[in-house]
Amino acid sequence: MSSISFPNPHSPSHMDSPSSGGGQSHSASGQINFFPTSYDPQASMSSFQVNPLSSHPPRTPRTSIIANTGATSFPKEMYSSIEEHEDKAFEDEEDVEKLESRAGKRVRKAEVWREMLSTSTGRDKALKLIQYSMRVYLIFHASLGNSRLGSTSSARSAWEVELFRRLDGTMSGLSLTRKCLILFNWLTPLTTITAPQPLPYSSMRSAKKPPAPPLLHTFLHAPPPVLLDLLNSLSDDIATFSRLGLIGKRIGEKAAKLADWCWFSGTLVGLVEVGVEQGLVRNLMDETESRLYSSTFADGAGQLGGSSLEARADEAELERLKRQYYWLQISRAKLMMDLIFVSYECFKFERGRRAVMGIAGLTSAALSSIKLYDRHRTLLMKAGSN
Repeated sequence: MSSISFPNPHSPSHMDSPSSGGGQSHSASGQINFFPTSYDPQASMSSFQVNPLSSHPPRTPRTSIIANTGATSFPKEMYSSIEEHEDKAFEDEEDVEKLESRAGKRVRKAEVWREMLSTSTGRDKALKLIQYSMRVYLIFHASLGNSRLGSTSSARSAWEVELFRRLDGTMSGLSLTRKCLILFNWLTPLTTITAPQPLPYSSMRSAKKPPAPPLLHTFLHAPPPVLLDLLNSLSDDIATFSRLGLIGKRIGEKAAKLADWCWFSGTLVGLVEVGVEQGLVRNLMDETESRLYSSTFADGAGQLGGSSLEARADEAELERLKRQYYWLQISRAKLMMDLIFVSYECFKFERGRRAVMGIAGLTSAALSSIKLYDRHRTLLMKAGSN
């Protein structure tokens, strides 16, 4: 480090400088030189310069940390803007979506069906598809026989009679098997009704817990759709026990009628709920589309900034809402088929009974199987992405 020079107050040049132009005498005599003749970058980095005319004492010079440590540089990401961080967040979301899509491609149909059939609900849907496929086949086969398009030989007629008898017994067995698969389904709504309700904050603060409400009070304050589901499942189980021979036939018939009316009422309630949800989703879709429309004009006018990020978020939200609206339409169609089917049971319609109930039952089975298939596929896709 170079030394620090201080002026000598007893030198003649310093004594004469205030009155006789000290700047000229210094440059002429050359005895005192406070400033270097040329700028030296290395000297400026290794030492500091002190104003010689300052009244303050010089501070202790310290070595520059940057000069001695190799000029530590910070990464540019530390100074990135909020928009760049949001871009990175969107890129991460896109990476997750790509990962899920790759996992979805790896999920095979056989794996989805295996997961479906490992549950009682999946086996019920599979047997329902088989049952109503046979029923629709018999309907069309009978219509072709009545229109005399088939063979008219006596051997063919005997074969048709035997086929009808066997398939009719198979459908009856499949129906009873499906009823046995969904036994004790009333435990799900019962658990929902008797589940402990969350306590308010004031009750949580008190040391003494409030007493549990009576069971009758709990049932009376339960949601009507859950009560209908409970009554429907109990009545269906009693009718199934009657078909198995455990309960009398008369009690089984009354329980079957009660189950049909509960199914009819529950289907109407489900249609109302789906309709309300469709309206809410439709409104959200309209709002999202209007925001996308406004952001498109803002981008065209040159107001970029965060509008592009908001547009990307709105596009993702719109795709999610469209997918949700699509499955609501599937649920509505399935409920409509159930309503048609159970209306023939409740009101005892006879015109076109076999054909309408067969087609409605097969359509309902196909739609519910599609929903269940997509649910299991989504679960497998998420498990594969993890």
